Amino acid sequence: MKVKAGLAMASSVMPLSASCSSRFGVVSPGQPPIICSSPRLVRALARSFLLRTSSSFAPFSVDRGIRGFGQPKLTSSFLGTSRCLLATRSSSLSQIRASWRGQHGSIRLITCNLAVELPSAQSVDAYDAGQIQVLEGLDPVRKRPGMYIGSTGPKGLHHLVWEVLDNSIDEVQAGFATKIDVQLHADGSVSVLDDGRGIPTGIHPTTGKSAVETVLTVLHAGGKFGGDSSGYSVSGGLHGVGISVVNALSENLQVTVWRNGVVYEQSYMRGKPVTELTSKPLPEHEKTKSGTCVKFLPDSEVFTTSIELDYSVIAGRLRELAFLNSEVTISLTQLNDTNEKVKSSEYHFAGGLSEYVLWLNQDKERLHEPISIKRERDGITVDVALQWCSDSYTDTILGYANSIRTGDGGTHLDGMKAAVTRTLNTLGRKTKIIKEKDENLSGDHAREGLTCVVAVKVPNPEFEGQTKTRLGNQEVRRIVDQAVQELVTEYLECHPDVLETILAKAIQAFKAAMAAKKARELVRRKNVLKSAMLPGKLSDCSCTDPRNSEIFIVEGDSAGGSAKQGRDRRFQAVLPLRGKILNIERKDDAAIYKNREIQDLIIALGLGVKGEEFNLDTVRYHKIIILTDADVDGAHIRTLLLTFLFRYQRQLFEAGCVYVGVPPLYKVERGKQSHYCYDENELKALMKTYPSNAAVNIQRFKGLGEMMPLQLWETTLDPTRRMLKQLTMEDAAEASQRFTVLMGDKVEPRKELIRSSANRLSVENLDV
Repeated sequence: MKVKAGLAMASSVMPLSASCSSRFGVVSPGQPPIICSSPRLVRALARSFLLRTSSSFAPFSVDRGIRGFGQPKLTSSFLGTSRCLLATRSSSLSQIRASWRGQHGSIRLITCNLAVELPSAQSVDAYDAGQIQVLEGLDPVRKRPGMYIGSTGPKGLHHLVWEVLDNSIDEVQAGFATKIDVQLHADGSVSVLDDGRGIPTGIHPTTGKSAVETVLTVLHAGGKFGGDSSGYSVSGGLHGVGISVVNALSENLQVTVWRNGVVYEQSYMRGKPVTELTSKPLPEHEKTKSGTCVKFLPDSEVFTTSIELDYSVIAGRLRELAFLNSEVTISLTQLNDTNEKVKSSEYHFAGGLSEYVLWLNQDKERLHEPISIKRERDGITVDVALQWCSDSYTDTILGYANSIRTGDGGTHLDGMKAAVTRTLNTLGRKTKIIKEKDENLSGDHAREGLTCVVAVKVPNPEFEGQTKTRLGNQEVRRIVDQAVQELVTEYLECHPDVLETILAKAIQAFKAAMAAKKARELVRRKNVLKSAMLPGKLSDCSCTDPRNSEIFIVEGDSAGGSAKQGRDRRFQAVLPLRGKILNIERKDDAAIYKNREIQDLIIALGLGVKGEEFNLDTVRYHKIIILTDADVDGAHIRTLLLTFLFRYQRQLFEAGCVYVGVPPLYKVERGKQSHYCYDENELKALMKTYPSNAAVNIQRFKGLGEMMPLQLWETTLDPTRRMLKQLTMEDAAEASQRFTVLMGDKVEPRKELIRSSANRLSVENLDV
């Protein structure tokens, strides 16, 4: 009888994700499976049960099989104990119970769930040529939208706007457009209008359709593939899928083209044309008008969370594009139901990147005026502007390729960083500020307090993925490196006082980092004989897989005590803080590493050393949940923690690891029923459901410490019932400036922010 191999997954009921893999034997198709237990499998499950940790994969060979889950008697050993008698019994085909008797006669029991995959001839025959699907046209986009726009959440929704907007910016970069108008309509649609050349309208020789319909309905159709037949020497679009993806993911789309004295119009619905391309001549006074207008309504079937576009997010992107393209004027307007303006903004910056750097550093102590350079070599245009600030202890570096933000960096930023570090070390030794016996400054110390924007225009850029977050062209690094080295060398040699200040700041940062490193090594040496270096007040979880682990950073020992008692110890850790942590926006690295609360956070979260390459695998928890009281002090502590995480390891936000827990404000009891309300509106809505004479007891929670452990579990800790807000970062420059305003030394910018934001707040919600 020939035995085939299959795969069985067994998971212990006790741990959250304790699993192990084993082999099972199958006789022949159509016959009941022969399940065999092995000492290695039972040992892994037993270890998982006793330690409540994820067990490792445990493959084994077929040694004995019991048809239909019989009663095998096995012996095994685990956790250093002697071999013990094991017995299994089945309560169903999907569950098995194993019990064993130890040395002293005690009996242990573990329940396992089994999922068995059976290969059979029938399943093979069922998979035939008829199940091979061929998706045509724009169907692949609607089938897997995340492949093209990143997600179907708010980020993907706004990506649709960026795709249309990038086409208009490409016209600007080609020198044919100077004005772009973006309008947000009351029904959720958005229109983008430019005064460029307009999409060609003639019949395409390959598709037999108009060029407008071709680019809107055919993937990989566009005028940006490079070569002699390309319509653009430099562009952000490369794959010819941008505008067609927008069409596919829109409930309806209307395109209007002004070209050669004629206006053309066509409408689409979910990627399909519903009208022919119509045309009519323009009046005499508009004969010279040219451009394209695309108006689309995102499809609510695709974007199930919301199709509401954020004005501030779009405004930030338009401001960014106006800085990068000094020749363009971009306007943004939000309209109401009667097409009247609700609010509007206009962006035009003739100074280009120098103005961008000044805007980024408007609330900082600048050491010098922005220095910039713009040059073209081998068809690649490099535009760089940079400035050092004395009151900043981190760097702000932004990279762009063909006006596309490269959030993950690339060769252009690598070239800039290398040039700055090398130039400062060279000038430091040349001027004797850095002694011969001293070590060279590292990149992080040389760039402390630096704000730099690097924008390159590359004819054939190599982006990673459709979302274009990293540039890969190696030739760009050399050109940027040379340009930045010449720029920084020339300026600092002509301004020795600025050079001395920058080097003094960098050397101070270097010495602080060395002192902090020695302190950390001393801590490690003192704890070398201990099993862990974790802070004593950290109540860790038993799960060792960071993907399934989460930590609650709570305010105070009382809230920490309730959280520790109410949590699920298998996958939830708790770290209580004593009061408010250090505001690292105003401190250097030396002060950071000397602070005990900050050190506990760094060690507990596994963040490593500031400035080191971020590695998500070293982070101990992939869910970092900030849980503070719903009052002014709680909001302040939450802001201090967010400042620390952003300045120390901002990649945590990019990886989606940072969350804010939302505890309830009220508990409403009526008889034996109780409800939790998270804000005033929810409380009012609940009270309307009760009769006017109902006896209701309303308890307002002033802090987490007032809640019983069971209440805290039911409302804030239980993954199935709690409310979490995930914090992500759409615009690093905007976020950095906001932290500077909120947490920096200067008071006036903070007052202005409060005044400008006052109309968003209700006096009833103020905690005074």
